[in-house]
Amino acid sequence: MTTQDSAAVIELLQMRLHALNDLALTLKHIHWNVVGPHFIAVHEMIDPQVEQVRAMTDDLAERISTLGGEPHGTPGALVSDRTWNDYSIGRAEAIEHLGALDLVYTSIVEEHRAAMKATDEPDPVTQDMLIEQLRGLELFQWFVRAHLESSGGRLSTAGASTERKAAAQAAEQARGRP
Repeated sequence: MTTQDSAAVIELLQMRLHALNDLALTLKHIHWNVVGPHFIAVHEMIDPQVEQVRAMTDDLAERISTLGGEPHGTPGALVSDRTWNDYSIGRAEAIEHLGALDLVYTSIVEEHRAAMKATDEPDPVTQDMLIEQLRGLELFQWFVRAHLESSGGRLSTAGASTERKAAAQAAEQARGRP
């Protein structure tokens, strides 16, 4: 791999590192702030996701180092470099958090897929790592969506463009309103 290709892959991985560090913190935030009748199911579903996402961040940081880069894992670097806003839901019912989390996962998966495609030619080793991480991230989104989807396949968060809108749509459907 050329020095230029390595630098590009490092930059790409740094943003994935920020995104997954942010996801791990967001998942813990949800874990601490979920309430309602499905509290225990969601509360206990989230912790294994946190652990696996943290393992993914370690893999990303080690790959950055392997390529000759310096991984930046501080909160200040994350906030300074990120292109997204903080998670917008505080204390809320499980279905609301799951609705918002579905959008978070959609964004993470889309960006991870773009990174996977971008690493095909210069670095198939990195691409392989990203593919493995996508398996886990897509599985977690499936777990979330299982709570949001009707038996007919309608996703309650369909068309929502913000976390708050997704949370509201999920809550409305759960209350039996279309």
